Amino acid sequence: MHALPAAAALHDTFPNARIDWAIDPKWARLLAANPDLSNVIEFDRKNAGGIIDTVKQLRAAHYTGAVDFQGLYKSAFLALASGSPRRIGFQRTYAREGFASWLYTERLNPRGAHKVEHNLTLAEAAGARKSKRRFPLAVFDEDEALVASELGERNIADFFVLNPGGGWRSKCWPAERYGELHTKIFQKFGLRGVVSFGPGEEDLAQAVIRAAGEFPPIAIPLDLGPLMALLRRARFMVSADTGPLHLAAALGAPVVGLFGPTDPARNGPFLTNPAQKSVIVRNPRLSETTYQRGASYSAAMLAISVDEVAAAADQILGPHT
Repeated sequence: MHALPAAAALHDTFPNARIDWAIDPKWARLLAANPDLSNVIEFDRKNAGGIIDTVKQLRAAHYTGAVDFQGLYKSAFLALASGSPRRIGFQRTYAREGFASWLYTERLNPRGAHKVEHNLTLAEAAGARKSKRRFPLAVFDEDEALVASELGERNIADFFVLNPGGGWRSKCWPAERYGELHTKIFQKFGLRGVVSFGPGEEDLAQAVIRAAGEFPPIAIPLDLGPLMALLRRARFMVSADTGPLHLAAALGAPVVGLFGPTDPARNGPFLTNPAQKSVIVRNPRLSETTYQRGASYSAAMLAISVDEVAAAADQILGPHT
């Protein structure tokens, strides 16, 4: 998500260049119909045949440059395997897997505060000029139709989204508190909630529903395309620092972001519309920016109360809802 504006800047500067993006197949939907890209290369690293096919495809293109926004061994390997004479990435001290930087020919320290700006540092090293930050995400008619049908069956027209999941539990907020939050918002504003959840997160969705008691939200399992259609319709979204939060912000939805061990200045919602509403909830005195992955809720996230998040939702909805 945070590399999309960098690809846009490259395309704006070099409109006739071939710009390909190698990506894990499960995230390829985010790049569908992207006008800044010439080709999307799905890299299936789960089998040797997929790796070999991807390397062959990369080498056949004869790229003049490769940019690695991820800073991982697998992404740095693809840059090297492409045969590109220029391989641009972050310095070892910033890359997520530091020694991946050994595979680059150019290593940079990021500029700016936010991850979007950091990625633009690499694009500008490749020659990109500064341009308008944009996230060209495509929502197709079939996505809209599916979401309209799901909501219509449940007689829901006006709603907000709760996202209790995340890549690692230590930056998430307890599912039970999302349920309590839903009850408060429903009682005050009459708004129903929709719980967003991914594969393996069904238990979290059910925990939110149970905790809401008499006023439960609904849970709809959605692939990425319909999820984008849902988020674009939502009054707002509540989520910790994870993919759906950034997806909602990129689609223009108002967001309440819950932060603990990660820094909202670096990883917070990146807004391109000055009128878009965003509220960050974090307790600086009780939070430490560690980026530490953990299998249990961190003290920093547990320090965020339901009342604090409900007050943030009030700021989003305003007095006239």
